[in-house]
Amino acid sequence: QVQLVESGGGLVQAGGSLRLSCVGSGSLFSLCAMGWYRQAPGNQRELVASITSDGTTNYADSVKGRFTISRDNVKKTVYLQMNGLKPEDTGVYYCNARRTIIPRLDNWGQGTQVTVSS
Repeated sequence: QVQLVESGGGLVQAGGSLRLSCVGSGSLFSLCAMGWYRQAPGNQRELVASITSDGTTNYADSVKGRFTISRDNVKKTVYLQMNGLKPEDTGVYYCNARRTIIPRLDNWGQGTQVTVSS
């Protein structure tokens, strides 16, 4: 299993920046695809960005050009650099570690709150 702990959330004005970090534990971290999801009140959890074990990235259309996901397997950490924040980026951001081949896993962090004021 991979234990995940997020940090870096907070309150920021529109147009500002934040960097989220997700520190993992366990020997499988480097073999997992990592993702950042967010959930706004009343909404379903949605994928924001993901990065595979070999570094291929994917972004939701709403954040393309503003957010950047990266990973450091030595530090067992995945980052989400968020620039040009908008009020609609507000929500709880969750880190996910997923591996679809044996040994399979699908682990979540506890989430970190991001609030963007207009």
